Amino acid sequence: MDNEAGKLGMWLFLFTEFFLFGGLFLVYAVFRAKFSDGFHTGANDLNAMIGTINTVVLLVSSMTVAMAITAIQKGSNQKAILFLVATILLALVFMINKYFEWAHKIELHLFPGSEALQTLERGELLFFSLYYMMTGLHALHVIIGLTLLIICIFQIKAGNTHKGQYLLLENSGLYWHLVDLIWIFLFPLLYLLT
Repeated sequence: MDNEAGKLGMWLFLFTEFFLFGGLFLVYAVFRAKFSDGFHTGANDLNAMIGTINTVVLLVSSMTVAMAITAIQKGSNQKAILFLVATILLALVFMINKYFEWAHKIELHLFPGSEALQTLERGELLFFSLYYMMTGLHALHVIIGLTLLIICIFQIKAGNTHKGQYLLLENSGLYWHLVDLIWIFLFPLLYLLT
Protein backbone atom coordinates (compact mmCIF):
# COMPACT_ATOMS: atom_id res chain seq x y z
CA MET A 1 0.00 0.00 0.00
CA ASP A 2 1.26 3.45 -0.87
CA ASN A 3 2.02 5.24 2.40
CA GLU A 4 0.94 8.65 1.13
CA ALA A 5 -2.41 7.31 -0.06
CA GLY A 6 -2.85 5.51 3.28
CA LYS A 7 -2.13 8.68 5.24
CA LEU A 8 -4.42 10.76 3.02
CA GLY A 9 -7.21 8.21 3.41
CA MET A 10 -6.84 8.31 7.18
CA TRP A 11 -6.96 12.11 7.27
CA LEU A 12 -10.10 12.10 5.12
CA PHE A 13 -11.70 9.59 7.47
CA LEU A 14 -10.74 11.73 10.48
CA PHE A 15 -12.40 14.76 8.87
CA THR A 16 -15.66 12.80 8.55
CA GLU A 17 -15.39 12.02 12.26
CA PHE A 18 -14.90 15.73 13.01
CA PHE A 19 -18.11 16.46 11.10
CA LEU A 20 -20.00 13.76 13.02
CA PHE A 21 -18.96 15.05 16.43
CA GLY A 22 -19.08 18.66 15.24
CA GLY A 23 -22.75 18.15 14.43
CA LEU A 24 -23.37 16.76 17.90
CA PHE A 25 -21.51 19.68 19.48
CA LEU A 26 -23.66 22.08 17.44
CA VAL A 27 -26.87 20.34 18.59
CA TYR A 28 -25.56 20.51 22.16
CA ALA A 29 -24.85 24.26 21.83
CA VAL A 30 -28.31 25.02 20.42
CA PHE A 31 -30.16 23.05 23.09
CA ARG A 32 -27.93 24.37 25.85
CA ALA A 33 -28.73 27.93 24.80
CA LYS A 34 -32.45 27.15 24.72
CA PHE A 35 -32.62 25.06 27.93
CA SER A 36 -29.73 26.40 30.00
CA ASP A 37 -31.37 25.73 33.38
CA GLY A 38 -32.04 22.08 32.56
CA PHE A 39 -28.51 21.61 31.22
CA HIS A 40 -27.14 23.21 34.38
CA THR A 41 -29.14 20.82 36.57
CA GLY A 42 -28.09 17.80 34.48
CA ALA A 43 -24.42 18.74 34.51
CA ASN A 44 -24.51 19.05 38.30
CA ASP A 45 -25.44 15.35 38.44
CA LEU A 46 -22.16 14.37 36.75
CA ASN A 47 -18.97 13.64 38.67
CA ALA A 48 -16.38 16.18 37.53
CA MET A 49 -13.61 14.26 39.34
CA ILE A 50 -14.19 11.16 37.19
CA GLY A 51 -14.27 13.37 34.11
CA THR A 52 -11.00 15.00 35.16
CA ILE A 53 -9.32 11.65 35.82
CA ASN A 54 -10.48 10.39 32.43
CA THR A 55 -9.10 13.51 30.77
CA VAL A 56 -5.68 13.02 32.35
CA VAL A 57 -5.75 9.31 31.48
CA LEU A 58 -6.49 10.03 27.82
CA LEU A 59 -3.89 12.79 27.59
CA VAL A 60 -1.24 10.43 28.96
CA SER A 61 -2.43 7.73 26.53
CA SER A 62 -1.90 10.16 23.65
CA MET A 63 1.66 10.59 24.83
CA THR A 64 2.27 6.85 25.09
CA VAL A 65 0.90 6.13 21.61
CA ALA A 66 3.14 8.90 20.21
CA MET A 67 6.07 7.33 22.06
CA ALA A 68 5.20 3.96 20.47
CA ILE A 69 5.36 5.52 17.00
CA THR A 70 8.70 7.17 17.82
CA ALA A 71 10.03 3.87 19.15
CA ILE A 72 9.07 1.98 16.00
CA GLN A 73 10.64 4.70 13.84
CA LYS A 74 13.88 4.20 15.77
CA GLY A 75 13.69 0.44 15.28
CA SER A 76 12.86 -0.38 18.90
CA ASN A 77 9.97 -2.78 18.43
CA GLN A 78 9.90 -3.96 22.06
CA LYS A 79 9.63 -0.39 23.36
CA ALA A 80 6.87 0.27 20.85
CA ILE A 81 4.96 -2.75 22.17
CA LEU A 82 5.46 -1.60 25.77
CA PHE A 83 4.14 1.87 24.96
CA LEU A 84 1.17 0.34 23.15
CA VAL A 85 0.43 -1.88 26.15
CA ALA A 86 0.57 1.23 28.36
CA THR A 87 -1.85 3.00 26.01
CA ILE A 88 -4.22 0.03 26.10
CA LEU A 89 -4.09 -0.13 29.91
CA LEU A 90 -4.86 3.59 30.10
CA ALA A 91 -7.77 3.13 27.71
CA LEU A 92 -9.08 0.34 29.92
CA VAL A 93 -8.86 2.66 32.95
CA PHE A 94 -10.91 5.19 30.99
CA MET A 95 -13.54 2.57 30.12
CA ILE A 96 -13.70 1.26 33.71
CA ASN A 97 -14.26 4.81 34.97
CA LYS A 98 -16.95 5.30 32.33
CA TYR A 99 -18.57 2.01 33.38
CA PHE A 100 -18.79 3.12 37.02
CA GLU A 101 -20.10 6.52 35.99
CA TRP A 102 -22.81 5.01 33.81
CA ALA A 103 -23.59 2.34 36.45
CA HIS A 104 -24.22 5.11 38.98
CA LYS A 105 -26.61 6.83 36.57
CA ILE A 106 -28.38 3.52 35.90
CA GLU A 107 -28.66 2.95 39.66
CA LEU A 108 -30.44 6.31 39.85
CA HIS A 109 -32.69 5.13 36.99
CA LEU A 110 -31.30 7.83 34.70
CA PHE A 111 -30.72 5.87 31.51
CA PRO A 112 -32.23 6.06 28.01
CA GLY A 113 -35.81 4.83 28.02
CA SER A 114 -36.20 4.81 31.80
CA GLU A 115 -39.34 6.17 33.39
CA ALA A 116 -37.29 8.38 35.73
CA LEU A 117 -35.55 10.02 32.77
CA GLN A 118 -38.88 10.63 31.05
CA THR A 119 -40.19 12.51 34.11
CA LEU A 120 -37.38 15.10 33.99
CA GLU A 121 -38.08 18.54 32.61
CA ARG A 122 -37.27 18.95 28.92
CA GLY A 123 -33.85 20.61 29.29
CA GLU A 124 -32.56 18.00 31.70
CA LEU A 125 -33.94 15.21 29.50
CA LEU A 126 -32.14 16.68 26.49
CA PHE A 127 -28.92 17.01 28.49
CA PHE A 128 -28.93 13.35 29.52
CA SER A 129 -29.94 12.23 26.03
CA LEU A 130 -26.96 14.10 24.55
CA TYR A 131 -24.73 12.92 27.40
CA TYR A 132 -25.46 9.27 26.67
CA MET A 133 -25.30 9.75 22.91
CA MET A 134 -21.99 11.62 22.91
CA THR A 135 -20.22 9.63 25.62
CA GLY A 136 -21.57 6.37 24.20
CA LEU A 137 -20.36 7.23 20.71
CA HIS A 138 -17.02 8.27 22.19
CA ALA A 139 -16.80 4.98 24.12
CA LEU A 140 -17.42 3.12 20.85
CA HIS A 141 -14.49 5.03 19.34
CA VAL A 142 -12.34 4.07 22.34
CA ILE A 143 -13.20 0.40 21.76
CA ILE A 144 -12.36 0.70 18.06
CA GLY A 145 -9.08 2.44 18.96
CA LEU A 146 -8.26 -0.30 21.47
CA THR A 147 -8.87 -2.93 18.80
CA LEU A 148 -6.57 -1.12 16.35
CA LEU A 149 -3.81 -0.84 18.96
CA ILE A 150 -4.07 -4.54 19.80
CA ILE A 151 -3.82 -5.36 16.09
CA CYS A 152 -0.71 -3.15 15.93
CA ILE A 153 0.93 -5.15 18.71
CA PHE A 154 0.31 -8.40 16.83
CA GLN A 155 1.59 -6.84 13.60
CA ILE A 156 4.79 -5.70 15.32
CA LYS A 157 5.28 -9.16 16.83
CA ALA A 158 4.70 -10.75 13.41
CA GLY A 159 7.29 -8.45 11.85
CA ASN A 160 4.76 -6.77 9.53
CA THR A 161 5.09 -3.41 11.30
CA HIS A 162 8.66 -2.22 11.75
CA LYS A 163 11.02 0.71 11.19
CA GLY A 164 10.52 0.58 7.42
CA GLN A 165 6.75 0.01 7.43
CA TYR A 166 4.63 1.48 10.22
CA LEU A 167 1.65 3.01 8.43
CA LEU A 168 -0.85 0.92 10.41
CA LEU A 169 0.65 2.08 13.69
CA GLU A 170 0.84 5.69 12.52
CA ASN A 171 -2.80 5.71 11.36
CA SER A 172 -3.91 3.93 14.53
CA GLY A 173 -2.06 6.61 16.51
CA LEU A 174 -3.86 9.33 14.55
CA TYR A 175 -7.16 7.66 15.30
CA TRP A 176 -6.25 7.48 18.98
CA HIS A 177 -5.40 11.19 19.00
CA LEU A 178 -8.86 11.84 17.50
CA VAL A 179 -10.42 9.89 20.39
CA ASP A 180 -8.48 12.06 22.83
CA LEU A 181 -9.31 15.29 21.01
CA ILE A 182 -13.03 14.51 21.03
CA TRP A 183 -12.86 13.93 24.80
CA ILE A 184 -11.08 17.27 25.25
CA PHE A 185 -14.25 18.89 23.84
CA LEU A 186 -16.71 16.57 25.61
CA PHE A 187 -15.20 17.02 29.05
CA PRO A 188 -15.77 20.77 29.47
CA LEU A 189 -19.13 20.70 27.66
CA LEU A 190 -20.58 18.00 29.87
CA TYR A 191 -18.71 18.31 33.17
CA LEU A 192 -17.47 21.87 33.58
CA LEU A 193 -19.97 24.22 31.93
CA THR A 194 -22.56 24.04 34.69
